[in-house]
Amino acid sequence: MANTFELITSTTVGAGGASSIDFTSIASTYTDLLIKLSTRQTGSAVGYQFGIRFNGSSSGYSRILLYGDGVAANAGSGSAETFARIAFTQSSTYTANTFNNVELYIPNYAGSAYKSFSTDGVSEGNATQIYSAGIYAGLWSNTAAITSISISEYSGSGTNFAQYSTAYLYGVKNA
Repeated sequence: MANTFELITSTTVGAGGASSIDFTSIASTYTDLLIKLSTRQTGSAVGYQFGIRFNGSSSGYSRILLYGDGVAANAGSGSAETFARIAFTQSSTYTANTFNNVELYIPNYAGSAYKSFSTDGVSEGNATQIYSAGIYAGLWSNTAAITSISISEYSGSGTNFAQYSTAYLYGVKNA
């Protein structure tokens, strides 16, 4: 089965940064969605996590993750969360002008079943503790079709996506 990827929209964060990256009015004409991210945060803490909300919903998210932090392999999980964590992102204290890269895949986003998603992300830098690679699997326990996606920093610390962070939303059609 061949897949066809069609760019729906993209965004590049401008000067001053952005607190979120939002995709709205997502049509239900595809079988799956793919988001490719290249991001960096403006804050200086180590290991910011960022995540997503579907359709503005703040309930029903669960996830499991595996990640490396430059020292050891780690795992974690969560359920009944208000936000779906999807990856770690680099802070302003990491190696200058480097960005993390993340792919988020959402199969059957317009169907009537609960929505699963998975991510694969990696950071680059010379820090001792960098949260260098991670994979997440998650579930949004909601049967509504996904029509909007908001991506932002998870902890609410007020940090923004730095200038030149990018996000690309693709629709996937099975041919």
